Amino acid sequence: MKAWVIVVLVIIAVGLVWGLKRPVTRDAVQAPADAILFKGASCGCCGVYVDYLQRKGYTLDIRNPADMDGVKAQYGVPSSMQSCHTTVIGGYFVEGHMPQEAITKLLAEKPDIKGIALPGMPMGAPGMPGAKNQPWIVYAVNNDGSTTEFMRI
Repeated sequence: MKAWVIVVLVIIAVGLVWGLKRPVTRDAVQAPADAILFKGASCGCCGVYVDYLQRKGYTLDIRNPADMDGVKAQYGVPSSMQSCHTTVIGGYFVEGHMPQEAITKLLAEKPDIKGIALPGMPMGAPGMPGAKNQPWIVYAVNNDGSTTEFMRI
């Protein structure tokens, strides 16, 4: 009986060592993170965007502040880049109806910027009605407030 217990313990130990030495998978690196999403309480498209992010696996802390302009100022979202909601994730702001691939790129590359923005409310973007009728330009908002193209989708 004692030999059987020793064999089981050895198998468990080998399994633990093997599991700890396995490389981190691409999926684990790109797993969605926790985020805070600031939106107006009555905004319908923001609610649809919340559903989109939750379906993609994000855990959201949803807040409905009375002063969205104050939130945007706090995180440094330029007025030319604003949309109806602001998400904060991984130390960055994500402004607007941002597709998941842009968020994934942001979190994987970790650029030295304040955040990214898809300004306005482009047709077909996550949470927005209609069909996509042109490429979306996602902008990086640099630490000095200037903007550059982050990616096209």
